[in-house]
Amino acid sequence: MPPGETDRARLSPERRRVDRARLADEVVDVLVIGGGVTGAGAALDAASRGLSVGLLEARDWAAGTSSRSSTLIHGGLRPLEQFAVPLVHEALSERSRLIRTIAPHLVHPLPFLLPLTARIWQRAWFGAALGLYDALGAASIAGRGAGGRATGGRGMPWHRHLSRKQALAAFPGLRGDVVRGGIQYWDAQVDDARHTLAVVRTAAGYGARALSSARVTGLLRDGGGPDSAVVGARVADLTDGSSFAVRARSVVAATGVWSDDVGAMLGESAPTPTVRAAKGVHLVVPRSAIGGPVLEGAAGSPSGLVLRTPAGVLFVIPWDEHWIIGTTDTPWRRDRDHPAASSADIAHLLDHVNRVLIRPLGTDDVLGVYAGLRPLPAGEFDHTSRLSRQRAVVTPVPGLVLVAGGEYTTYRVLAEDAVDAAVAGLPGVPPSRTAHLPLVGAHRWDDVRDRAAELSAGSGVPGEAVVRLLRRHGDRIGDVLALARSDPALARPLPGAPGYLAAEVVHAVTAEGALHLDDVLARRTRVSIETAHRGVESAPEVARLMASALGWDGERTAREVQHYTARVAAEREAQRLPDDHTADAARLGAPEVRARV
Repeated sequence: MPPGETDRARLSPERRRVDRARLADEVVDVLVIGGGVTGAGAALDAASRGLSVGLLEARDWAAGTSSRSSTLIHGGLRPLEQFAVPLVHEALSERSRLIRTIAPHLVHPLPFLLPLTARIWQRAWFGAALGLYDALGAASIAGRGAGGRATGGRGMPWHRHLSRKQALAAFPGLRGDVVRGGIQYWDAQVDDARHTLAVVRTAAGYGARALSSARVTGLLRDGGGPDSAVVGARVADLTDGSSFAVRARSVVAATGVWSDDVGAMLGESAPTPTVRAAKGVHLVVPRSAIGGPVLEGAAGSPSGLVLRTPAGVLFVIPWDEHWIIGTTDTPWRRDRDHPAASSADIAHLLDHVNRVLIRPLGTDDVLGVYAGLRPLPAGEFDHTSRLSRQRAVVTPVPGLVLVAGGEYTTYRVLAEDAVDAAVAGLPGVPPSRTAHLPLVGAHRWDDVRDRAAELSAGSGVPGEAVVRLLRRHGDRIGDVLALARSDPALARPLPGAPGYLAAEVVHAVTAEGALHLDDVLARRTRVSIETAHRGVESAPEVARLMASALGWDGERTAREVQHYTARVAAEREAQRLPDDHTADAARLGAPEVRARV
């Protein structure tokens, strides 16, 4: 069995205790700060090269930007229009790797319909752009494979032009007086939170010592001078309030919008890149809110929409029985842990999408709202949309590598660059392996992907639930089904969230590192954005299941539910307020469940 796929990939409570003790005693080759997708990718890159690795995250895996994306794996039409062809080609190469090798259970092709509102020039312009997009995507596959061998196999379908009648037939929810035609093209979608978790677990399978709820409070230096090397970090364990130090030969800080905090730990001894935060808000609405059947691809995937706006593009993306609508792109200078969506953000999204829909969406249609912050290195451009593809890997002092910017799609490339910089002084380190490395759940995906009926019959779990489990857990679905077989109560759906099983909660704690109620409802599952109650109705039962696995007493269990309920109430209040200032103040009314340090 491959190293990244063994039981070493289980992030159990016992595994955390062991990793915590060993990190305090060892000197690791690479210490990574930040448990988003880039930090997780760096930990996997280093561990799979045979290096000893520590990975620290202040909250939960993917708790920041990496669980609040548009869920797209794409090259991007906007950078193509800006003639950033090398960046688009790089992203499309990563898209191909993710779909074919790295995470085929979590990343899947998705068709999009680009409605045309002008008769001639849009078809010519966008048709030419999508022709180049398809050609770059095909070039990303041809001649590339493990060891440089040709990969073969199926690529993405090429775009096709639709008449006005065909576009309206494909997506009857569109207004006939607005749409003049359409173009269908293909990209890909990811469950971002579960993908980041899979990267962390795979790194753990290769020996990385991974701790969430472990906040870095300072850097260790080997002297007092401004150019003294970084040799580790001081850490606060937020599970028990203790502190410890981790010594390392090199430190990689992949902290996203918190990058400036790491730079501040150096004092004024070295220049570091300044990072700006851009807020992106998404809405989640029921599939029924946008009426009519939709265009389907070869795998039966419902089509998304991509709409042009004065500021760029707006996506309407299918998400199980829902649509995700997003995103905004505005500067954010307030609380970075919990960016707040305001009523102005919601109105902005509804206004733009309603311009092309027969049945306008209202606030009553919105089930969930989430806001994330994109880390953008401040530099030559003023508008955040022009900064979106900028990234930096710098070494301000010996022993410290700072990573800033980047896109979710190209996380692996950025992580590879960061590790290359971190190990530049270490002899005999092999090159990166991650371009051809399957994540946990992907090794035997082809063997299980079409076995839902068989797995259902053997486990007693309904077939529809098994299909959903396959898309969340891949070839590790047996771990969840085994729990359901061991206790029939765990085969039941969660209260208020029929798309999720009780067994998934237990698995989240025993194998996926969940430590708090929010970790399960917001990231191991998406109950927090997929239900009208936003997880409140599910919270007591989920907390009860977690209490059994984590040893919580009645007081601790009640406190977790109280914190989660307060969080939802604060978010709802923020979304009723008119601007960032008032929305941020309301959101801060709910305290963080993890200890403040």
